[in-house]
Amino acid sequence: MGFCYPGKGKSGDLPPRPECAPLWHELLIRNMGEIKLTLLVGNYAQSYYLKDRTYRTLTDTVKHYEEYLPEYLPLPHPSPRNNIWLKKNPWFQSELLPALKDIISSSL
Repeated sequence: MGFCYPGKGKSGDLPPRPECAPLWHELLIRNMGEIKLTLLVGNYAQSYYLKDRTYRTLTDTVKHYEEYLPEYLPLPHPSPRNNIWLKKNPWFQSELLPALKDIISSSL
């Protein structure tokens, strides 16, 4: 979201700098050409792009990923800290990842 590492906080990385997304995202997206799918990785990206369409938790937003297709696909942040989340949510690996692979295959 911020195009730079914001630094380490007490319980993980600090949030992305708030001025970066409004300053750079629209310009970059406009110049990318045809975008078939945007992966919204983590809570900050989901909140920024989905606004009031997110669910109460990241888990619920990701679980309802089909509601955001074909434009967006919400994903959890890839972090070793999320191994517990992955174990608690086996549907992510059994349902969402195969769907993502199919979407990517059909887009190529």
